[in-house]
Parts: sequence; structure tokens; C-alpha cells
Amino acid sequence: MNWIFYILILISVVAGVVNGRLEAVVNSILSGAELSVKVAFSLIGIMAFWLGMMKIAEKSGLIAFISRLIKPITKLLFSEIPEDSPAMGDIAMSLSANAFGLSNAATPIGIKAMEEMQEHNIDKKSASNAMCMFLAMNTAGFQLIPATVIAVLVGIGYKNPAVIIAPTLLVTSIAFVSAIILAKIFEKFWAKQKAEKENS
Repeated sequence: MNWIFYILILISVVAGVVNGRLEAVVNSILSGAELSVKVAFSLIGIMAFWLGMMKIAEKSGLIAFISRLIKPITKLLFSEIPEDSPAMGDIAMSLSANAFGLSNAATPIGIKAMEEMQEHNIDKKSASNAMCMFLAMNTAGFQLIPATVIAVLVGIGYKNPAVIIAPTLLVTSIAFVSAIILAKIFEKFWAKQKAEKENS
């Protein structure tokens, strides 16, 4: 990825020299760097707020409540994992963090959930169906409130950052449901392939 950005910057500088607009390229680089610092600082406040909210939710038992609330769904999607496994709570926390647009907060929780699921994995060299399902759901990134995107829009001075909520909810919902369906389809497909290989 670093090489891609390096090449893009190099092409921009060369194009600026060829077209006699090197000054405009340099000004764009400097203004872009200034804007990135402003956006980064605007992210600190909103990320600190939502991370604090997640911690309060965890300490107050709200996450445990959400975990119990979605247990019928998680039980259906993660049938390989025992109901009393800590992985179930970690899965609920990770999905909750993603739902509020806190991908940074969801990452360590997601890693912890993967470690818990690995303990129930029979084949330690391959990802289990539950692990693949969890990865697909996290990659789809269902979001009720895209907090990080809203923070970026606020940082660049967008007047109505909340306008992003409805389209984000629609797109991520479709992606989330599609990811679950595809994970289940591939689960059955690979199970069939494995059975045929063992029988041959």
C-alpha cells in the first residue's frame, strides 16, 4: 500500500512539472496534510466518547444483555460454539462495536473472539465454520451509526454529517445479510467437498 501511495505522489509531481503546475501540486500536498491533521484531531473526541460508551455498556451489563438478547441468532449462526462459551459474549461485543461504527474498538474484541473460537476448533490448522462466519459478518460491517465516518465529515467541515446514516444503514444491512447467506452456502459446499474427499 505504501508503494501505491508513493507511485501516485511521484506521478503527481512529474505531471505537475510537465504541465508547469508544480506549485499547485505542492500547495495541494501541504493543504491535504493540514486537513488530515484536522480530521485526525476531530476523530479523537468522537472515538473517545464512543469507546467510553462501550466501556460503560460492558461494565453495566448492557453487553451481556445484548448477548442474551441475540443468543437465538448467535446460536443458529455459530452452532459449533457452546452456549456458555466466552466467545459468544465477545462476538456480541464485537458486533455491537461495529454497529456503532467503532471498527478500532471492535478489532481487539474480534481477535479475542477468534482466540476463543479457536479453542473449540477441531482442525487447528484451518478456520472453523464459526470463525469464517464471524469474519464474514465483521467484514460486511453492519452499522447503525457510522461514528467514524460522521467524525471525518465533521472534521472536513461538512454541514450535515448525519445524512450519511440512512444510506450507510441500507448498504451495510444488505452486505451483512449477503455475507451470512454466502457463508452458510459455502459452509454446506465445503462440507460436501470434504465428505466426498473422505469417501474417495
